[in-house]
Amino acid sequence: MVSLNFKHLRYFWMVAKAGSIAGASKHLNLTPQSISGQLSELENRLGIKLFRRAGRGLELTEVGRRIFSYADEIFALGNELLEIALDQTMRKSLPFRVGITDSVPKSVAYRVVEPALHIDEPVRLICREGRLAPLLAEMAVHRLDLVIADRPMPTNLNVRGYSHFLGESDLTVFATPGLAQSLAGVFPALLDRAPFLLPGEDVAVRPKLIQWFEAQHFYPHIVGEFDDSALLKAFGQAGAGLFIAPTATADYVCQQYAVQKVGRIDSVTEQLYAITTERRLLHPAIIAVVQATQREFFGRLE
Repeated sequence: MVSLNFKHLRYFWMVAKAGSIAGASKHLNLTPQSISGQLSELENRLGIKLFRRAGRGLELTEVGRRIFSYADEIFALGNELLEIALDQTMRKSLPFRVGITDSVPKSVAYRVVEPALHIDEPVRLICREGRLAPLLAEMAVHRLDLVIADRPMPTNLNVRGYSHFLGESDLTVFATPGLAQSLAGVFPALLDRAPFLLPGEDVAVRPKLIQWFEAQHFYPHIVGEFDDSALLKAFGQAGAGLFIAPTATADYVCQQYAVQKVGRIDSVTEQLYAITTERRLLHPAIIAVVQATQREFFGRLE
C-alpha cells in the first residue's frame, strides 16, 4: 500500500507554485539537489511523472495539475487549522453557552448573565434564544450549559435537568404618557376596558395575571398576545396598549421604552430559574450567574 509523505508533497507544491526547483529552494531554504531528490522519490512512490521540462523551468503534467489542486487545498486547510489553534491559544477563553427563553425579558436576561463576564477566567459568551422545550433539548446533548427560564424544569419532558430558583419580582404596569393620560380613573380600576398587551400562552406569568384580572372583575381590551417580551414592549412603546414587566426592571423599562409607570400589581409575581444538567453547580460562570442574581438583582426591588 502506497503511503503519502506530506513533506515530499509540500516540496512538490512549492516547486509547482514557484515554477522551478531553484525558485522553490529559496522559499524552503534547501539546496536544489535536495528538493530534486525528494521530488524524484515522490514520483517513484506514486509511479507517475509530475513535471516536464519547459525551457529553463518546469511545468505540471496533466496528472500533476490534478495533484497540485489537491495539495493546494490540503495546505490551505492546514493554514486554517493553525490559525484556529493560535486563536484559541491566544484567547484561552471558557465557552459559556446560555439558552434564554423568549418569555424572559431581555433586560432581565442581560442582568442575569452579565456577572459571568467578570469571573477570573475569561469567558466567551454564546447565547441562544427560543422556546423552553427546544432549549432544554439542546442542553440535554450538551450544546448549552444553562437555560434561563420563567418556570422550573417541566416534569413532562424526558430531559434530565435541575431547577435553581433565582428569585421573583412582582409586576409593574406601563404605558406611554399619551395613553396614560387618556385613561379614566385610578389604578387599578383604570385597567378595566383599557387596551392591554397580554403575554402569550408560553409565558408563565400569564395565567396568574388573568386570574388576578378575574378576581378584581377587570376586563381589559386585549389588543394582542406576545410570547416574545421584547416584541410586546415594542408595541407598548408605540402606544398600542398597557403592558407589564417585572418591577425589578421598572426604571430600565421606563428609560428604554419612553413609557411611565401606571401602577404596581404586588400580588402577582414573575419567577426566574436557572436550569442545568448539574444538581451541584460546578461551572464557574453558572456559579457566578446564580450567586449574583440571588444576592443582588432580586434583592434590590423597589
